[in-house]
Amino acid sequence: MLAAVLVAEIGDVHRFASAEKLCSWAGLTPRHYESDTLVRRGHVTKQGSRLVRWAAVEAIQRKATPKIAGDRARIEARRGKNIAKVAAARKLLTLVYYGLRDGHIRALARSLAEQAG
Repeated sequence: MLAAVLVAEIGDVHRFASAEKLCSWAGLTPRHYESDTLVRRGHVTKQGSRLVRWAAVEAIQRKATPKIAGDRARIEARRGKNIAKVAAARKLLTLVYYGLRDGHIRALARSLAEQAG
C-alpha cells in the first residue's frame, strides 16, 4: 500500500532532475540558512507532499533493507531516533527515485549479491 502511495503521489519521476530534487520536493531536506561564511542547517522543510513524507517514514518504521536499517541505527546512536527516521526516509526515497527512473536499483542488487556470496 505504501508503494502505491509513493508511485501515485510522485507521478512521472522524470520531472525531477535528480534524487535530491525529489527529496526536496517531498520536504525531507533540511532548511539551509546561509549568509556570507555562516551556514546553518535547520529542521526539515516539510514543504511538499505530506503523503510522500508519511509513506517514506512509515516504510522505514515497518521494514527496511539491511543497508538502510544499519544506517538508521548508526545515525540514531549519534543524533537520536527522529533524526534517524527522517535520514533513513530520505535514503529510501532516493532508492525509490532510481527504481522508478531505471526500473531496477543497482545498490540493492549489489548488496544481495554480497549476502549470497
